[in-house]
Amino acid sequence: MGLLGEAEPAPFRVVNAGGASRFFLTADHAGRRIPARLGDLGVAPAEMERHIAWDIGIAAVTEGLAVALDAPAILQNYSRLVIDCNRRPDVKSAFPEVSEATAVPGNCGLSEADKAARRRAIFDPYHAEIARMLDTRPGVIYVAMHSFTPVYLGAARGMHVAVLYHRNPRASQLLAGLLRQEAGLVVAENEPYQVGDETDYGVPVHAERRGLDYLEIEIRQDLIARAEGQAEWVERLRRLLPMVAERLK
Repeated sequence: MGLLGEAEPAPFRVVNAGGASRFFLTADHAGRRIPARLGDLGVAPAEMERHIAWDIGIAAVTEGLAVALDAPAILQNYSRLVIDCNRRPDVKSAFPEVSEATAVPGNCGLSEADKAARRRAIFDPYHAEIARMLDTRPGVIYVAMHSFTPVYLGAARGMHVAVLYHRNPRASQLLAGLLRQEAGLVVAENEPYQVGDETDYGVPVHAERRGLDYLEIEIRQDLIARAEGQAEWVERLRRLLPMVAERLK
């Protein structure tokens, strides 16, 4: 018997599968569902509303941008507290026992069989579909969509948006330059996170191994928590991303 019940959503959803754009969008932390067989992982409902469970606002921005750019997008439906789909499954942070300062009792003492069940149900199908879609779209620009909390462990984060990169910085640095021309934006690079083989999965595996240009975008969550902010960022990225693509030629 698998982890997900027959009535539960698939591990991912695809938006605009036939999109003709050069861009290919992913949202590893779009959802916050927990499979029924795992209960609530010992996490209170109010905590599941917080950033520890998902990337607040990024699902709507990713879906809107997919339509605006005519780009395909794939969004992961389950909480990163179940399994973090932007981590290698063999690292401890893929199944966090504490997220920020919140304990996740349902992740304590997991057996290898427990971890493998979560991987088979959620992680593997999601990444297999990304790989399958990329196989049919050579030369795309891979766009990893994320959002970050404005306050972490009591420390405020002053940037509005950040771009992250690792071995191939050129697309992200182009976008950073364009974002800095937007009025009133504080733009960071490789903050509040950095991309690495140990801490990330999507960009190193799907983009860098294929030699693709890529962008990893982090938007501060208070800016996209509501529909008006989501629409503002969809429109901003709709304008700027084609400029990045043009300059990459």
